[in-house]
Amino acid sequence: MLLSAAVVWEVAIKRSLGKLDAPADFAATLLRAGAWPLPVSLDHAAAVEDLPWHHRDPFDRMLVVQAAAERAALVSGDATLHPYDVTVIW
Repeated sequence: MLLSAAVVWEVAIKRSLGKLDAPADFAATLLRAGAWPLPVSLDHAAAVEDLPWHHRDPFDRMLVVQAAAERAALVSGDATLHPYDVTVIW
């Protein structure tokens, strides 16, 4: 399982705004459980330009390009991600 820096970033923002009840050690907990950290690379960032605009959320768009680049499934309950050419689980 990969843990994107984009997920950790989004969770941190939502926690700071009081919009998400997640543990302060969210990332550390997932890493201890066996997740591998996935940084946002320059190639990931550049690939967003070519992504169709099925979804406008910048974090989700980054997760889509990362899943495609890393040949990984994307875990999300957001049905608007299904039109992209990645496997979405949930």
